[in-house]
Amino acid sequence: MADLRVRSDQEELMDDLTLASEELRQNLDELETVNTWLGGYAPVLDALARLRPRFPAGRPLRIADLGSGGGDTLRQLARWARRRRVPVELVGVDANSFMLDYAAAKAQNYPEISFQQADIFAPDFAQQSFDILTASLFCHHFSDTQLVQMLAQCHRQAGLAVIINDLHRHPLAYHSIRWLTRLLGGSRLVQHDAPLSVARAFTRSELEGLLAAAGIRNYTLRWRWAFRWQLVISA
Repeated sequence: MADLRVRSDQEELMDDLTLASEELRQNLDELETVNTWLGGYAPVLDALARLRPRFPAGRPLRIADLGSGGGDTLRQLARWARRRRVPVELVGVDANSFMLDYAAAKAQNYPEISFQQADIFAPDFAQQSFDILTASLFCHHFSDTQLVQMLAQCHRQAGLAVIINDLHRHPLAYHSIRWLTRLLGGSRLVQHDAPLSVARAFTRSELEGLLAAAGIRNYTLRWRWAFRWQLVISA
């Protein structure tokens, strides 16, 4: 059983960049289902709505989704923008080529979405600029040291804001997702990684400490159901 007093440093199965199988495809489908049921996209979409008065005029809003995985957040962003007639250019960034191929196949009806395979810490990617960078259930995959670097870099790359949607480490969240994935007969990957994701996640004070270490002070941090943090860093 995980010690939830501190962040776990155990690697998730999905952290293996060579992972490419039908099992992974099933896991990506399961994650989309869980996010849909538990309101997992709301922190990003709500943040976009708050930022809308600051969107650039006369050109598409350029958004990069870091660790885009199966591309489900990107498709949610595209549908949100279409309903509001907001022109967008959405870029999914991931290091796993299998996930990028899976996401591209699911996004065939969304020409506003493109993908690039990249290490977000690589100089070539760090030099790119976007209006908004989003990261959903991505930050908890990194150590505190890596996160300080990532937060500072994202802050530099974003012309408007950085939106982070991640998990609140809490016993109720941990045990609930542990039993839910078992009850629903989830794949080996989701049964292993879903509770571990919570164990690797954050308390409010930990996020505030990481932001301070990255030199970031202009932000809002809100708790959202179900056990999510909505972090919006202003550029």
